Amino acid sequence: MRNPYRPILTKIEKITIENEAKDLKTFRLAFLDEEGLNGFQYECGQFGELTVFGIGECPIGIASSPMDKEYLEFTVKRYPDGLVTNALHNCSVGTTIGVRGPLGNYFPLDRMEGKNLIIIGGGFAFTTLRSTIRYVLHEKNRARFEKITLVYGARSPGELLYKEELGQWQGRDDIETHITVDKGDESWTGKEGFVPAVLKEVAPNPENAIALVCGPPIMLKFTLPVLTELGFGPGEIITSLENRMKCGIGLCGRCNIGSKYICKDGPVFTYEQIEALPAEM
Repeated sequence: MRNPYRPILTKIEKITIENEAKDLKTFRLAFLDEEGLNGFQYECGQFGELTVFGIGECPIGIASSPMDKEYLEFTVKRYPDGLVTNALHNCSVGTTIGVRGPLGNYFPLDRMEGKNLIIIGGGFAFTTLRSTIRYVLHEKNRARFEKITLVYGARSPGELLYKEELGQWQGRDDIETHITVDKGDESWTGKEGFVPAVLKEVAPNPENAIALVCGPPIMLKFTLPVLTELGFGPGEIITSLENRMKCGIGLCGRCNIGSKYICKDGPVFTYEQIEALPAEM
């Protein structure tokens, strides 16, 4: 069994600046050897611990798809007081960094097969949803799922992630996309409004459907009731508590809520499971 504390070595192959503030970057990582490539088999919704040697590590959701066989992608926000995220943002192409994982559970793709998928994202919590969209739209997988509806929002046009891919998805006829910003600028021609309001306007049918929701806490607070009003049962609403992650393997005890360790029992939970957790949520 592979040592869970020992990171797999990867090399930064590509860095993409995702937003106008330049505090969100997507890092494409290539494995240094076949052992690492074969040893990191993941599912949509899982995460990894990124290690900057000599600095530390931090948990980040995997943004690439399991269908992306030769590389991993992580989108990392730099925080002013974040030693590791600042160190990552200061790395350049060719830098060797470590990855521990994959960690946590994942979105139940087998259960989602044959169903309509409603994918709702906000801000930079969109990463693991992007992984899922890439997976379900792949030519080998698309026929396994019915209608796909995406509602994704950011504070402003400059804060939208994966802009090139968003444009590609908007041009496809097998995914219905609704991209919104809280407030547009002079060049923005798309929707304006908060995600819950746009979701209510789109009003996806809950019949034979599963909703995946990831976003900041304030978005979740107002989005989950909208889904309930639309008729989605709590067992058909799935979200991720990735922001609670710490060590990733259930030893530090800093991610627990009641009897649940988010890094081992999650980060993916149904709304029904979350409602059963203690009030500290």
